[in-house]
Amino acid sequence: MRQNRHDGAGGALAVFRVFLWLGLTSFGGPIAHLGYFREAFVVRRRWIDEAAFADLLALCQFLPGPASSQVGFALGVLRVGGLRGGLAAWLGFTMPSALLLGACGLGAAAFTGPAAEGLLHGLKLVAVAVVAQAVWGMARTLAPDRPRAAIALVAVALVVFAGGTGQIAALVLGALAGLGLCRDAAPAPHGALAVPVSRRAGAVALALFAVILIGAPLAATLSGSQGVALFDAFYRSGALVFGGGHVVLPLLQAEVVTPGWATAETFLSGYGLAQAVPGPLFTFAAYLGAVMEPQPNGVAGAVIALVAIFLPGLLLVYGMLPFWDALRPRPTAQAAMRGANAAVVGILGAALYDPVWTSAVLAPPDFVLALAGFLLLTVWKAPPWVVVVALAAAGLLLRLI
Repeated sequence: MRQNRHDGAGGALAVFRVFLWLGLTSFGGPIAHLGYFREAFVVRRRWIDEAAFADLLALCQFLPGPASSQVGFALGVLRVGGLRGGLAAWLGFTMPSALLLGACGLGAAAFTGPAAEGLLHGLKLVAVAVVAQAVWGMARTLAPDRPRAAIALVAVALVVFAGGTGQIAALVLGALAGLGLCRDAAPAPHGALAVPVSRRAGAVALALFAVILIGAPLAATLSGSQGVALFDAFYRSGALVFGGGHVVLPLLQAEVVTPGWATAETFLSGYGLAQAVPGPLFTFAAYLGAVMEPQPNGVAGAVIALVAIFLPGLLLVYGMLPFWDALRPRPTAQAAMRGANAAVVGILGAALYDPVWTSAVLAPPDFVLALAGFLLLTVWKAPPWVVVVALAAAGLLLRLI
């Protein structure tokens, strides 16, 4: 295995520059991002070999959080030999889309009138097409057989009838069901990964993840601080995202729209807008933090939401790196994750109905446009930004005529 490493600030700066370019140019969502990473770091620069990249990808798909951002963070850690490289990679990859979406959130209040309403409705239809595509693709890969399809169906029912609490119950029950129903699948291929993180440092990161997860809601309740409550809501959402960035949609909807911090219309419009920018989908948090009705909002809200939603995934991948070789081959862990991933399909399927479909498809033309966007993505393989432009323009046209 070949793994080049550059130490010090110079190495971290080089990592930042490479990931900044990727953050500016990586359109297409998490799966596309991983393809860009492989081309950039395995094929062209040879920072890591194919086997190590495959093992790193397996770790980040095993953990909750934004998989492409976690892979990028871990690549930075491996390249520089520590946390500095991981933070440089995360900042470079995240900053462009976070700034764009945060700026859109800051300007959202001034965006009014018939033309604005038409554009925003078009963006909500983009959300229908994108989430439908995500459900379709994830169902084929994460729920391809009868047991996992059944787990997904039960998850849909739990979320539909129990709301936000049903999401956590669906994940837990899915993992438990996977222990009994999902042991027959072929084991994942095993690569080789040289990790510059000690087990002690990994254990500290995992402990910090758990302390914040448990302590943040207690601190929010005891202090009554909206800022702490905002951090807690986005941290918990980031900590429970299994199966891809789109799964954050129902989690954030329960945390942000249900308590009235943002309207469903503003939420879905921002989610549609997030499809048009490069980089990680989790930067949608910057938009939401900026448009919050209670303070802190604006720049402060955007920063709090952005840091909070990424922090759990980064703590987990940093903490698990030194333990991954020992954990990964265990059939119990593999089976539980298959069950949890099947439940994720159901959670996202429930979100496709409510709030995505119920808030966007209000008339027959809306259905036609949403279906057209879905077909553009799945059949004609159009880039997401093309669908954003097309449906936003169609929404504007319908509103004006």
